[in-house]
Amino acid sequence: MKKKPVVYQVFTRLFGNQNTNRIANGSIEQNGVGKLNDFDEEVLARIKDMGVTHIWFTGIIRHASQTDYSAYNIPCQHPDVVKGRAGSPYAITDYYDVDPDLAVNVDDRMKEWEQLIGRTHRAGMKVIMDFVPNHVARQYHSVCKPEGVYDLGQNDNADMHFSVNNNFYYCWGQPLDLADITSQTTYQECPAKATGNDQFSARPSRNDWYETVKLNYGIDYCDAGGRSEHFTPIPDTWSKMTDILLFWAQKGVDGFRCDMAEMVPTSFWHWATDKVKFIYPDKIFIGEVYDPSQYRNYLAAGFDYLYDKVGMYDCVRDVICGRRPASDITAQWQQTDDIRDHMLYFLENHDEQRIASDFFAGNAWKGLPGLLVSALLMKNPLMVYAGQEVGEKGMDAEGFSGTDGRTTIFDYWTVDSIRREFFDRRRLKQDERKLLDLYRKVMRMANEEKGFCEGATFDLMYVNPHLADRQFAFLRKAGTDVILVVANFDDLPVSANINIPAHAFEFLQIPQRQFNAVDLLTGEKTQGILSADSPLTVAVPSNGGCVLKMIL
Repeated sequence: MKKKPVVYQVFTRLFGNQNTNRIANGSIEQNGVGKLNDFDEEVLARIKDMGVTHIWFTGIIRHASQTDYSAYNIPCQHPDVVKGRAGSPYAITDYYDVDPDLAVNVDDRMKEWEQLIGRTHRAGMKVIMDFVPNHVARQYHSVCKPEGVYDLGQNDNADMHFSVNNNFYYCWGQPLDLADITSQTTYQECPAKATGNDQFSARPSRNDWYETVKLNYGIDYCDAGGRSEHFTPIPDTWSKMTDILLFWAQKGVDGFRCDMAEMVPTSFWHWATDKVKFIYPDKIFIGEVYDPSQYRNYLAAGFDYLYDKVGMYDCVRDVICGRRPASDITAQWQQTDDIRDHMLYFLENHDEQRIASDFFAGNAWKGLPGLLVSALLMKNPLMVYAGQEVGEKGMDAEGFSGTDGRTTIFDYWTVDSIRREFFDRRRLKQDERKLLDLYRKVMRMANEEKGFCEGATFDLMYVNPHLADRQFAFLRKAGTDVILVVANFDDLPVSANINIPAHAFEFLQIPQRQFNAVDLLTGEKTQGILSADSPLTVAVPSNGGCVLKMIL
């Protein structure tokens, strides 16, 4: 059977950390840190057992940190341009290096990463890593670049705001002003480089990505006529960033999750993905793109999958929280119907609030109907964030990352639910075990059932207006497999009468007759008659669903 990608995102620094101190703003010595070697054969087997096909190891490349590794000839970073003690994994300091926090032996950090790639492959899964193309840390300096490679900014003319030969943008001799960040600082940068979130003044605010600088791909954002493109000759940044992709591709990674891909021009992506896929045709590119009007442009530029955030994620979240009717889900998949197989569905990632947090649903179980829709509606990929499957709340006040419903990406920390799930399973709570069991069933059936990984979809909402507010129903069909999915977003169980129109029987080529069926979630067996003349009645639990596989 054709497999659909089921991506499991792990925040590598946190995942294996078993130090339970959890001191706000704690150092690595106080709070500890997870290692690449924590992903041993047993841990990888448990991840694979959930139905995972790809692991996205977040935060592999060396980034700005307040931890001192100067004894290993790794440059220190000024604390005023680092967010948190551990730092953001999206403030890259050396594109050719592995984060030393993650290594048991710092000098062997690249070797330990290569060994993890090999272990993951032997466990039957593929490896995704971050590629951060839009911005770098303010004190970017590669000490691991291959011989003959020029550093980013090494040959820049800092007297020019913009030049196609520059890697950065500069603020015409003005020093960087961090007055909105800190009352006093000894950090000096003159001229100031433009900040990563397209802030072209010398004085970024606390809400800007002030710890990063914007990379120049040949677009002048501030010329007299407004934004203008300068792609001939090929900008220097294009060549350098493509070489970085090729460097990691030859290490054996299977794909790249490209951070803020839409802030980098599609012309570059056309050029870079073509060069990578010419040598490595099976490498995949996942793009963080939030503008639906640009989806097709980025797919045409070589991306295999794109975040469906502002469409499906926002919609399903609102349905879970009771702010929108379930029938709105139909409009979301219809907007991307022509590119449906390329949209990545998810309910959590490192940028979003945890389902169980007080800022989202307040209860992980309320996310189950959303999981059924995200995992089973289409053939496109699903992504799950580590801890989601056991109801991680993300309500810790870790330090730089306050109590915001997200798991920190800036601090040294341990996530207790993940520690219990993978490293101290005896302490898993009963509720966590039950939730994990349901996630495992759904994630596995997404690929084990031909109806889901290969089947056609038929949305039943237009003939079931009585379901429109809190239930969502659809059919999947492949060969002789017919599966009815009813997701119930309500806090109360329902006995739902599901109308199946004559067009569904024609479109899916389903016979109208008596059937035997099994609910793939509960194992319960039932019988019924499949007919366009009378509805099919199914019992659906609160905040859950029914996945009825019919034998016709």
